[in-house]
Amino acid sequence: MILRSRFIPGIVRSLPLCFTHNLLSISSSTSAVSRFCSPHPVRAISGVTAMAAGFHPEMARQPPAERPPTPPNGGKYKIAVCQVAVTSDKGSNIAHARSVIEAAADKGAQLIVLPEMWNCPYSNSSFPIYAEDIDAGFEASPSSAMLSEVACQKKVTIVGGSIPERSNGHLYNTCCVFDKGGHLKAKHRKVHLFDIDIPGKITFKESDTLTPGDSLTIVDTDVGRIGVGICYDIRFPELAMLYAARGVHIICYPGAFNMTTGPLHWELLQKARAVDNQIYVATCSPARDTSAGYIAWGHSTVVGPFGEILATTEHEETTIIADIDYTEIDKRRLNMPIESQRRGDLYSLLDVTRQASK
Repeated sequence: MILRSRFIPGIVRSLPLCFTHNLLSISSSTSAVSRFCSPHPVRAISGVTAMAAGFHPEMARQPPAERPPTPPNGGKYKIAVCQVAVTSDKGSNIAHARSVIEAAADKGAQLIVLPEMWNCPYSNSSFPIYAEDIDAGFEASPSSAMLSEVACQKKVTIVGGSIPERSNGHLYNTCCVFDKGGHLKAKHRKVHLFDIDIPGKITFKESDTLTPGDSLTIVDTDVGRIGVGICYDIRFPELAMLYAARGVHIICYPGAFNMTTGPLHWELLQKARAVDNQIYVATCSPARDTSAGYIAWGHSTVVGPFGEILATTEHEETTIIADIDYTEIDKRRLNMPIESQRRGDLYSLLDVTRQASK
């Protein structure tokens, strides 16, 4: 049988075939094999069951994976990750972020990434106060207006971290992507909300104030095809796998890991998402403020498609710059051809929204 399920706190729920989220379909039986391809003979060798040729790797991604598009300018450029300090003064945060972006652009960066919640303190009490209605226009969203203006002025692509967004009576944790003309190209609403309880360490529930997003965010830009996730989204490999299957070159994760999970998981997860999918991963955290109610781990990082750290930092305010070269993606996929080695006869990642649009 084919199992389709999603996690709901305390419940594993079977879903109808028409369910419109992106799900992982896993098959481990002969009957499941026959659904994806014709049955293959098997034989025993020294007690080990061996599968004959015909693993059907193209069936391991449903629909089949797309190749990344040909990147502009040969896929070589500089990325800047801006680990900025955040205060309780929104106007000051906006002005400071602008100056940091301008400085990064002046150093040659063509893609600039900001942190999660860069315009306000990270707290449930702050989100409603600092929230902006992005869809209502730039007069209602000074943070977005600044990003648009500086992107156009400096001719850079900006993955604008995230800010609290107010829309139709809901609050979201939202990242806006602007092209070098200052146009809003995409808006990612954090899909997986940060609800955790580690006794004696940290308890936080974004769902007390925020609503989860319900879509992938993939955008073609002057610096290639970008996928966007926000912080807790990085813990879900299915999301990154779907992005890779849709041909992204790089996933940008604005985030604010904390002092409990940061030391153990932050770098590990970035490397895992990069290596699993043989793509670039960039993360951007706020600088650490030990007087804040929520203390960020920092350590913003850029990781290459072989898991190599291209640039990183500690917890202080700084901007790191790395050279990106998308030919490394093809090189690593040629060295280690994972895509052609997948077992479509045993498992498949189902991109339901893409499947439904066919």
